[in-house]
Amino acid sequence: MPSKLRLQRIGTRIQQELSEMLIKDIQDPRLDGIYITDVKVDRELAFANIYVSAVEGQERSAEVLQGLLHARSFIRRELAARIELRAFPQIRFHWDPTPERADHIEQLLAQIRQEPPIQDNNNPDEMSSDA
Repeated sequence: MPSKLRLQRIGTRIQQELSEMLIKDIQDPRLDGIYITDVKVDRELAFANIYVSAVEGQERSAEVLQGLLHARSFIRRELAARIELRAFPQIRFHWDPTPERADHIEQLLAQIRQEPPIQDNNNPDEMSSDA
């Protein structure tokens, strides 16, 4: 069984090679503007779970995943030729909503920063004694 470090290195290598393939080798218009956010390889090297996202966001998720599913056998064959492993894992693609969530959080924080500060009228230091 490979160590966690080896699994991480294999995942990183798959991510690098697949990113390069998306730029140079894969000509499917459904896959324009996508990027690989993460690759997780299971402990048995049976599956590589590849997480993707697109610049346009969630509205393209079905189209992107369909394009990747269509190209899956080509992608696996090319990756197996580029990365030397005794047995190359099956690949599965997943949509990664993390970039969109991070953008939403950034927008909320920007809104909070733009709001005027709330004045506290119950400050005990400024209370006057009416006695």
